[in-house]
Amino acid sequence: MAKKTLWWVFAVLFTLFVAEYQKRTGPTYELRGKTTLNNQTIKYKLIRSAENDKDAEISLKIPDTSVQGTIRYKRFKSHDEWSDAPMVLLGDKLVFMMPKQPAAGKMMYEIDLFSGQEHVKLADKDDQPVVMRFKGRVPRGVLIPHIIFMFLGLLFSTRTAIEALIHGRSTYQYSLVTLLFLVLGGLILGPIVQKYAFGAFWTGWPFGHDLTDNKTIVMVLVWVIAAFKLKKDRANRLWPLIAAISVLAVFLIPHSVLGSEIDYTKTPQ
Repeated sequence: MAKKTLWWVFAVLFTLFVAEYQKRTGPTYELRGKTTLNNQTIKYKLIRSAENDKDAEISLKIPDTSVQGTIRYKRFKSHDEWSDAPMVLLGDKLVFMMPKQPAAGKMMYEIDLFSGQEHVKLADKDDQPVVMRFKGRVPRGVLIPHIIFMFLGLLFSTRTAIEALIHGRSTYQYSLVTLLFLVLGGLILGPIVQKYAFGAFWTGWPFGHDLTDNKTIVMVLVWVIAAFKLKKDRANRLWPLIAAISVLAVFLIPHSVLGSEIDYTKTPQ
């Protein structure tokens, strides 16, 4: 009993670690960093995702009110010229309202801060502009169960792999629970979230190249095979391990990579 508890503790901690990793590596997670201006350290968070029911607030908290900021921005994947605008000082924050876009529309931007003769630029890696994507509002009653079911799928996938490795008696039962959560979270609630956020239930194969959709269907299919193999042979260790590795690979791929986006070069201006 004590060993079983330890295995569950390990599976929970592993799931939390992967969840945090996915959150911080995704392309829609806010870009965090710090810079120095006038011998003062400025910490910043630049948004990379926003809901499209209103303009998106881009703000920097800077106690030194002598610091001024300008922002350069344009639509991502467009023939637009860059637009320049000053950031407005509101209290201890420099603020700019990014014009909202249709769902899946993206904007790219970079910020310049000035104080006296000093100047710093805030951008993404390799000095590239930050890219942010707009999305529709997803009801919490859909989004929260989707997230919970997906991570419960990861939890039980991990626990199933452990059960297979230790020759436990519950590998098949755990595999069915894993499959249930992945289907509920990925194939039922996932497309509903996608519809609210970007206007389409499915944008993966064969209709598009959305990596989130594609990796979800592959992950579920591998678990279907694993459950089938375990039903025939409860001692099978290979397939539950392959299936668990496929789930881990899916969660380690940053969320929303190759996700829905508007190509403004192919749309009316």
